[in-house]
Amino acid sequence: MTFEEDIRDAINRHSQENLSNTPDFILACYLMDCMNAFDMAVNRREEWYGRKTSETQEHLPHDPSESCEVCTPSASPR
Repeated sequence: MTFEEDIRDAINRHSQENLSNTPDFILACYLMDCMNAFDMAVNRREEWYGRKTSETQEHLPHDPSESCEVCTPSASPR
């Protein structure tokens, strides 16, 4: 099952499509588009600051107590 299918199923399971009378698959697609737009904005910001973008970084799930440069980036811009 894909992430978009998981979102669609969660929308359906919680009857969130009823609020707008919009099919769950359309809402799931909209949310995926929102996430893609946000990713693009973050990548543009990172490029502007001269930092690596998510396209060049590999970020794997990890124990939250572990130090992670992606999850806790340096606060000082270049």
